[in-house]
Amino acid sequence: MARIKSGIKRHKQSLKARARNRHVRSTVKTAVKDVRSGIAEGTGEKSAELLRKATSILERAGSKGVLHKKTASRKVSRLAKAVHKATKK
Repeated sequence: MARIKSGIKRHKQSLKARARNRHVRSTVKTAVKDVRSGIAEGTGEKSAELLRKATSILERAGSKGVLHKKTASRKVSRLAKAVHKATKK
């Protein structure tokens, strides 16, 4: 554990950031999983709505720096492609 005042403060800040990042990453995973399960069920309208919500969550995570921007964009792109393919059938 740090003994210097600035080190103690940085440690506290890192714990807060870690908790926040873990929450956001967990939310992202859940949103992606929901979209994938919607695709598997074959409900086009539901999966499109879930995609819209997941896109918002992913883009927010990318803009906040929890995920890299291009990682978030890639995930959105792949989900959109999968939803489009599923609704086309």
